[in-house]
Amino acid sequence: MLNDELINAVLEIAEEAGKAILAVYDEPVELTVKADESPLTQADKASHHLIEQRLTALTPDWPVISEESDETVKSQRTHLSAYWLVDPLDGTKEFIKRNGEFTVNIAFIVNGVAEFGVVGVPVQNKLYWGGKDCGCWLKTVDAVLPLPLVNEKSELLRVVGSRSHVNAETAEYLQKLGEHELVSVGSSLKFCLLAEGNADLYPRLGPTCEWDTAAAQAVLEGAGGKVETLEGEPLRYSKPEILNPWFVASI
Repeated sequence: MLNDELINAVLEIAEEAGKAILAVYDEPVELTVKADESPLTQADKASHHLIEQRLTALTPDWPVISEESDETVKSQRTHLSAYWLVDPLDGTKEFIKRNGEFTVNIAFIVNGVAEFGVVGVPVQNKLYWGGKDCGCWLKTVDAVLPLPLVNEKSELLRVVGSRSHVNAETAEYLQKLGEHELVSVGSSLKFCLLAEGNADLYPRLGPTCEWDTAAAQAVLEGAGGKVETLEGEPLRYSKPEILNPWFVASI
């Protein structure tokens, strides 16, 4: 459903959203707390409004569902066959810490499947994008590269985990893996490390929402990876419950 012209337009939107975030990156944070106790900044809002306006103008027949949309808009996703699912700033806690580990995420959902996704990393000036039918790509300031960059498995299992969300269930899961190398990183960058071939496994035994994972799942699947529930089923979208089940991403 997405041709090259449309994909390029979405990549430009992700880049512009990243610039909107960086425009306030060095300013004092205007922080509010949402009903679910998650943080919200002026950067989240700026990115959300830009993406919503640009995607709506680009594809008026496909609704835009964003983390920052109101609850009425979010509830529509369970009845839609095709729509954009957006996290305008994934890793708000990392943005507040100024560590650069935050992303812009735009996914295209068709019948509950993340068909395409783009993950922008504003501080690194990188864009990851892909899907099962279009491969996986990384754009840097110097080049556009097919992913994965690394095709050989490491002798030591490389596990990537959350920098801001660690719990007892994850610790127990990691202990059962045996010897491994653990790398902690924020936001959907965890999926991107897998897509590049720089990590092997990302277990998420904790809460995430659909907009947290959709774009990055498409990117990883485009690189040949997979994202499955603990029951071995592909992670799906448009569920009545916005929270994802626990999952394991791998390549």
